[in-house]
Amino acid sequence: MKINGARMVCESLVAEGVRTVFGLPGGAIMPLYDVLPDYPINHVLVRHEQGAAHMADGYGRASGDVGVCMATSGPGAINLVVGLANAMMDSAPVVAITANVATSVIGSDAFQEADITGVTIPVTKHNFLVRRAQDVPPAIKEAFHLARTGRPGPVLVDIPKDVLQTEGEFAYPTSISMPGYNPTTQPNTVQVRKAARLIEDARRPVIIAGHGVLISRAWDELLAFVEKTGIPVINTLLGLSSFPGDHDRFLGMLGMHGTACACHAVDQCDLVMGVGIRFDDRAMGKYSAFAPHAKVIHIDIDPAEIGKNVRTDVPIVADCKRALQALIAEVGPCQDLTPWHERIAELKNQYPLPKPPSDGRLSHRHVIQEMWRATEGKAIVVTDVGQHQMFVAQEFPFLTPNAHISSGGLGTMGFSLPASIGAYLARPDATHWCCVGDGGFQMTSQELAVLKNRRANVKIALFNNQFLGMVRQWQQLFYKGNYVEVDLSGPPDFQKLASAYGIPSWQVEDPGGVADAVREAMAEPGPALIEFLIDPYENVFPMVVPGTALSEVIPFETHPRGDDGQQPIHVQPGHQPVPLPGLRH
Repeated sequence: MKINGARMVCESLVAEGVRTVFGLPGGAIMPLYDVLPDYPINHVLVRHEQGAAHMADGYGRASGDVGVCMATSGPGAINLVVGLANAMMDSAPVVAITANVATSVIGSDAFQEADITGVTIPVTKHNFLVRRAQDVPPAIKEAFHLARTGRPGPVLVDIPKDVLQTEGEFAYPTSISMPGYNPTTQPNTVQVRKAARLIEDARRPVIIAGHGVLISRAWDELLAFVEKTGIPVINTLLGLSSFPGDHDRFLGMLGMHGTACACHAVDQCDLVMGVGIRFDDRAMGKYSAFAPHAKVIHIDIDPAEIGKNVRTDVPIVADCKRALQALIAEVGPCQDLTPWHERIAELKNQYPLPKPPSDGRLSHRHVIQEMWRATEGKAIVVTDVGQHQMFVAQEFPFLTPNAHISSGGLGTMGFSLPASIGAYLARPDATHWCCVGDGGFQMTSQELAVLKNRRANVKIALFNNQFLGMVRQWQQLFYKGNYVEVDLSGPPDFQKLASAYGIPSWQVEDPGGVADAVREAMAEPGPALIEFLIDPYENVFPMVVPGTALSEVIPFETHPRGDDGQQPIHVQPGHQPVPLPGLRH
């Protein structure tokens, strides 16, 4: 069959099972948009290309398949870069298709020319510059294979405009040959046996379950393994929803704003079993003091992560699902963990999460607890970046798998609104909440137009504390309360903004009004927005101060508030533990 390159792109996408793409047209990519209506592909017109990349990211994570975004040359392609970097850091399966200027003028600084393959080398798993029409099908075939296998990630395919217009024989490959790419998915039997013996002998073991459990869809195996062994489970931020949040063996999230119980359990354990994690600095604290009494088993599909940050006694390079299946079969009778379970129970009782204030101030905790009650813990929650992100991690025990989506590694403000649209289009039958701060919301709020046009049943919890909240907290704690350029008070009026997009909205400033607003918003058949006027000086605790050990976690804040509502707590930056005046250790 002889067709042009643009049709080859569409035929290839259909062959890969793609039904939804996110994009914005422009000059170089017009040949592709010209033929797009001839194919059974639902195109979502975004308002900014960064939104397209985040939507594809959210779609990929929620569906477990590849999300696809498209952009034109130059600024269009470059606007994808933040979203691609986010997908790269969080191992999200994304394929980006960009158009470039004609091959005859590449390198001449032609109008809207950019070396997008050069720009994206550090933020993609791989990328392609296709110079012939007949090379389009194999490039797209390889791109999807790379994006969805091994450790997933974003792959970019850049196609010059004249290649989209040139005709050639189309034959979509049924197989690929990539000798240099052969990820290990099956665990080594010897390593599994070594790990099993450590697990059987451990008296104070913990599992740290990360995003890899969700990527490999291994939540059933993780639960079965825990039921067999009795080992407590801790999540990383991106591992949340890989294990039932109401399970007796669940200790919550680990790290800078994780639960104090989880931090102390890791410090006191004699075995760490890391499953699908990369031992990130935000989660592990001071590496030299991490789990000082423990041996380490590390299961991950990416061999580059093994031993990168934390010494590993037994590495298992494999898909998490297959590794857990092998361990379930191999592990025999374990030590009596009753004393360890009792110690965990003591830690839970000793270090509960802080309670919402009772003096009339509206807290993130008030809102998230009511969201949890209204959804019974069974919503897909997409969070942005900042204080609300940490409060959701603490206060929303996920009861269904693969229900938490967030920007972890890159910490991209503006992620949640477009990503929640992608997640909704991937799983429209689920309940969806987008949690976002007033700072992050203003970075991508233009995508409200997509939310409205698609009638996406996504509820937005907008936490308006009139600050760049997490930056303000750090300025308070680490820079002697020198608040510089973090005040977001003033415009816009978020109620009027929602109205401008035709989206019903509420504003809540009293804790007693949260439940009614949440219930009314959920009763709406389409999108809805609730603006919660949060206490501007609320801080996130527990907290592990950067450069300190998990054992030095500060469980809660006790300093009395001043007349101005501020809490003048200072922490000097440094690598040694520094006590915080007014805080109880």
